[in-house]
Amino acid sequence: MHSLTPILSTITAAFLASVVEVVEAFTIVLAVGVTRSWRPALTGAALALAVLAALVLAFGPLLALIPITTLQFVVGVLLILFGMRWLRKAILRSVGVIALHDEAAAFSKETAALHQLANDRRADYLAGLASFKAVLLEGVEVVFIVIAVGAAHGQTLYASLGALAAFVLVVLIGLAVHRPLARVPENALKFVVGLMLTSFGIFWTGEGIGADWPGADLALLAIFAIVALASFAMVRGLRSAYPASAGGLAR
Repeated sequence: MHSLTPILSTITAAFLASVVEVVEAFTIVLAVGVTRSWRPALTGAALALAVLAALVLAFGPLLALIPITTLQFVVGVLLILFGMRWLRKAILRSVGVIALHDEAAAFSKETAALHQLANDRRADYLAGLASFKAVLLEGVEVVFIVIAVGAAHGQTLYASLGALAAFVLVVLIGLAVHRPLARVPENALKFVVGLMLTSFGIFWTGEGIGADWPGADLALLAIFAIVALASFAMVRGLRSAYPASAGGLAR
């Protein structure tokens, strides 16, 4: 049980975080493919994936040179910051302080921009560039999450499998329906991922400074529960202040 807890939580965190990022990248690639053509869309996406692979190959081995306690502390702090950023946005969106991310609106905005460039001689280049930028920017976040949640306990392979499963699932569903995946509960996913990344960060920061967690890896579950309770309390408090919006976490 102790060994399964970090493995399952690593796979789950990488999978859910990657679903969010891949959905956002897929929306732009789909807009390029439908509006312009699939050649620049797929070319731009393929080039971005190649750049991401090069980054992983270049910097991945360097992690082995860092002492494990230092790595746990640095990765833990980064995960806390990264996770709290996702949590903050999810909480504020759930209470209506900032707008929910709308994949259908993002798709419409991108297709409108591409239609305006239809007569430009550089239209294919600009379309491919849009696809490249979307995949690269979202992909960098996926790579960071995979390395961060996997490296501190030597579980990068499990994190990579979670991210790969998300990529395959989103692409297959997206190609099947041939439209933006607007029904994905993106804000709820971001909320859960924010909880998981923050919990991982607290756990590994503690290990990096030599903390002896009660229950060893099972302490992750307790940390997650505490962070979740605190976050739901914030949501409830903010909804009292902003009563006009409700149900935001469902999106």
